[in-house]
Amino acid sequence: MNNAAPPVPQRGDGGHAMPRIVHVLDPRFPGGTSSAVAQELDVLSALYRPRISAISSAMFKGHELARPLEQVVRAKGVTLEWDPKVISADLVIVHNPSFLKFQSTFDARIIARRLIVVTHENFLRPGGEEGFDVAACLGMISRASLVLDKVLAPVSPSNRDTILQWMGGENARDHHDWRLADDDWFNICDFPIEAPNAAPGDRRGRLSRPGFEKFPALDAMEACFPPTAERNVILGADTLMPLGADHPHWQLIPFRGLEIAEFFRQIDFFVYFTAPVWQESFGRVIAEAIAAGKLVLTDSRTAANFGDSVISTTPAGVDELIAHFVRNPDRYAAQVRRGQAGLARFSGARFRKVFERHVMNMGEAAL
Repeated sequence: MNNAAPPVPQRGDGGHAMPRIVHVLDPRFPGGTSSAVAQELDVLSALYRPRISAISSAMFKGHELARPLEQVVRAKGVTLEWDPKVISADLVIVHNPSFLKFQSTFDARIIARRLIVVTHENFLRPGGEEGFDVAACLGMISRASLVLDKVLAPVSPSNRDTILQWMGGENARDHHDWRLADDDWFNICDFPIEAPNAAPGDRRGRLSRPGFEKFPALDAMEACFPPTAERNVILGADTLMPLGADHPHWQLIPFRGLEIAEFFRQIDFFVYFTAPVWQESFGRVIAEAIAAGKLVLTDSRTAANFGDSVISTTPAGVDELIAHFVRNPDRYAAQVRRGQAGLARFSGARFRKVFERHVMNMGEAAL
């Protein structure tokens, strides 16, 4: 797909001229990155016609866009150009720099007044090791860029913490010219809100893209999804399929093997833990579960991004909590509604205000 068109002046609701803005990413990213960017473009299309410079990184093959991005490109008439040699705009937004981790060069030239890199993945893992070669990826972007201002935009408080820790470490010594955004570039979570089940049962589930890092150790999975539960639905269970014969109480479904709405209809409790060496930078699937009317149980670090919208626990504590809420459906409903009210902090309207603060303080755009 290559339907690039010359940029034209556009105007925001206040009547001012919008700067020229380009989003840069590998649009083949599955999972949270593509979903987050797609919803972001959907909201921002009310302000201007988004442009995507699509990068064919070494991480993926082919030119098939991730499904959420393909849908928004078609629905909103987003301009998309594959592998441009020059990316020129007032504001360039690079999403998820980790897409460069399998290469040594960034072949496009970026010319802009401001460059924002949205850090969809944590810079550091829970043990303190880098999640990817951050210095190499940022270095490629820096060497390819002629810009006045370089900004790192975290997607959550926990994501921000990993950036701050990395910036204070030895690997960041050559990257002092990046500054950290004041606001979190959070995921927009404008999902349809479903009422909680008035009579919840011990019906448990989890959803993620495949990947060993997305799942806790086997003993933790067995604690979270025991044979005593009425139902255990695991969507995105590609890596668990060999364990099916020994765990007949697990309903193992491959990634995209079931519509997400149907998955949520089958459960009342969303139980989500990952490998000890992995930490969600935001946890978009958590917000999806809350909106779908489910009570969410997760680890304390993931829960920190959502406040009292979710309940933090350990795999060993899951059984007792679920039994408590099954016995007390009023408390179950109250917790779900509390979580849904908390999603307002991730609304499209609030994101638009954050975005406009980044854009409108650039001064008059050279259109």
